[in-house]
Amino acid sequence: MEIRPIRSDDDHSAALAEIDRLWGTAPDTPDGARLEVLLTLVEAYEEASHPIPPSDPVSAILFMMEQRGLGPGDLEPMIGRGRVMDILNRRRPLTLTMIRRLSAGLHIPTDILVRPYPVSRAA
Repeated sequence: MEIRPIRSDDDHSAALAEIDRLWGTAPDTPDGARLEVLLTLVEAYEEASHPIPPSDPVSAILFMMEQRGLGPGDLEPMIGRGRVMDILNRRRPLTLTMIRRLSAGLHIPTDILVRPYPVSRAA
Protein backbone atom coordinates (compact mmCIF):
# COMPACT_ATOMS: atom_id res chain seq x y z
CA MET A 1 0.00 0.00 0.00
CA GLU A 2 1.31 3.37 -1.00
CA ILE A 3 1.04 5.92 1.82
CA ARG A 4 -1.09 8.85 0.79
CA PRO A 5 -3.53 11.28 2.42
CA ILE A 6 -6.78 9.81 3.71
CA ARG A 7 -9.62 11.68 2.01
CA SER A 8 -12.52 9.22 2.05
CA ASP A 9 -14.02 6.38 4.04
CA ASP A 10 -12.58 3.95 1.47
CA ASP A 11 -9.08 5.39 2.02
CA HIS A 12 -9.71 5.11 5.77
CA SER A 13 -10.74 1.45 5.49
CA ALA A 14 -7.67 0.64 3.42
CA ALA A 15 -5.40 2.36 5.94
CA LEU A 16 -7.01 0.43 8.81
CA ALA A 17 -6.48 -2.86 6.97
CA GLU A 18 -2.82 -1.99 6.48
CA ILE A 19 -2.51 -1.05 10.17
CA ASP A 20 -3.96 -4.44 11.12
CA ARG A 21 -1.41 -6.14 8.89
CA LEU A 22 1.48 -4.15 10.39
CA TRP A 23 0.34 -4.30 14.01
CA GLY A 24 3.06 -5.56 16.33
CA THR A 25 5.89 -4.61 13.98
CA ALA A 26 9.08 -3.47 15.69
CA PRO A 27 9.22 0.36 15.74
CA ASP A 28 12.79 0.57 14.43
CA THR A 29 12.00 -1.12 11.11
CA PRO A 30 10.65 0.24 7.81
CA ASP A 31 7.29 -1.45 8.52
CA GLY A 32 7.29 0.05 12.01
CA ALA A 33 7.82 3.51 10.55
CA ARG A 34 5.06 2.84 8.03
CA LEU A 35 2.72 1.82 10.86
CA GLU A 36 3.50 5.00 12.79
CA VAL A 37 2.78 7.20 9.76
CA LEU A 38 -0.49 5.38 9.03
CA LEU A 39 -1.63 5.72 12.65
CA THR A 40 -0.98 9.46 12.48
CA LEU A 41 -2.90 9.80 9.21
CA VAL A 42 -5.87 7.77 10.51
CA GLU A 43 -6.01 9.79 13.72
CA ALA A 44 -6.01 13.07 11.78
CA TYR A 45 -8.74 11.83 9.43
CA GLU A 46 -10.94 10.58 12.29
CA GLU A 47 -10.60 13.83 14.23
CA ALA A 48 -11.55 15.86 11.16
CA SER A 49 -14.28 13.58 9.81
CA HIS A 50 -15.84 12.14 12.94
CA PRO A 51 -15.21 14.55 15.81
CA ILE A 52 -16.32 13.51 19.28
CA PRO A 53 -18.33 16.27 20.90
CA PRO A 54 -17.08 17.44 24.29
CA SER A 55 -18.64 15.80 27.29
CA ASP A 56 -21.36 17.65 29.16
CA PRO A 57 -21.03 18.04 32.95
CA VAL A 58 -23.54 15.35 33.92
CA SER A 59 -22.02 12.80 31.54
CA ALA A 60 -18.57 13.54 32.98
CA ILE A 61 -19.87 13.09 36.53
CA LEU A 62 -21.58 9.79 35.64
CA PHE A 63 -18.42 8.55 33.91
CA MET A 64 -16.25 9.33 36.94
CA MET A 65 -18.77 7.71 39.27
CA GLU A 66 -18.67 4.54 37.18
CA GLN A 67 -14.86 4.56 37.00
CA ARG A 68 -14.55 4.91 40.77
CA GLY A 69 -17.42 2.62 41.73
CA LEU A 70 -19.35 5.46 43.37
CA GLY A 71 -23.07 5.68 43.98
CA PRO A 72 -25.28 8.75 44.24
CA GLY A 73 -24.84 8.85 48.02
CA ASP A 74 -21.11 9.34 47.58
CA LEU A 75 -21.81 12.69 45.87
CA GLU A 76 -23.82 14.15 48.76
CA PRO A 77 -20.79 15.86 50.37
CA MET A 78 -20.04 17.55 47.05
CA ILE A 79 -23.56 18.32 45.83
CA GLY A 80 -25.71 18.29 48.94
CA ARG A 81 -28.28 15.95 50.40
CA GLY A 82 -31.43 15.73 48.30
CA ARG A 83 -29.86 17.37 45.25
CA VAL A 84 -27.79 14.55 43.81
CA MET A 85 -30.59 12.89 41.83
CA ASP A 86 -31.86 16.26 40.61
CA ILE A 87 -28.39 16.97 39.20
CA LEU A 88 -27.90 13.48 37.74
CA ASN A 89 -31.38 13.55 36.16
CA ARG A 90 -30.72 17.04 34.75
CA ARG A 91 -33.53 18.67 36.69
CA ARG A 92 -31.26 21.17 38.43
CA PRO A 93 -28.18 23.00 37.19
CA LEU A 94 -24.84 22.79 38.96
CA THR A 95 -23.95 25.73 41.18
CA LEU A 96 -20.49 27.23 41.43
CA THR A 97 -19.99 25.62 44.85
CA MET A 98 -21.00 22.22 43.48
CA ILE A 99 -18.64 22.65 40.53
CA ARG A 100 -15.72 23.45 42.83
CA ARG A 101 -16.44 20.48 45.10
CA LEU A 102 -16.98 18.05 42.21
CA SER A 103 -13.80 19.20 40.52
CA ALA A 104 -11.79 18.64 43.68
CA GLY A 105 -13.55 15.42 44.72
CA LEU A 106 -13.82 13.66 41.37
CA HIS A 107 -10.86 15.34 39.64
CA ILE A 108 -12.99 16.59 36.76
CA PRO A 109 -11.59 19.74 35.15
CA THR A 110 -13.74 22.78 35.88
CA ASP A 111 -13.85 23.69 32.19
CA ILE A 112 -15.97 20.55 31.66
CA LEU A 113 -18.22 21.19 34.65
CA VAL A 114 -19.04 24.78 33.63
CA ARG A 115 -20.24 23.82 30.14
CA PRO A 116 -23.89 24.53 29.48
CA TYR A 117 -26.24 21.57 29.35
CA PRO A 118 -30.02 21.17 29.06
CA VAL A 119 -31.95 21.18 32.30
CA SER A 120 -35.55 20.02 32.49
CA ARG A 121 -37.44 21.96 35.16
CA ALA A 122 -40.42 19.58 34.94
CA ALA A 123 -41.48 18.13 38.27
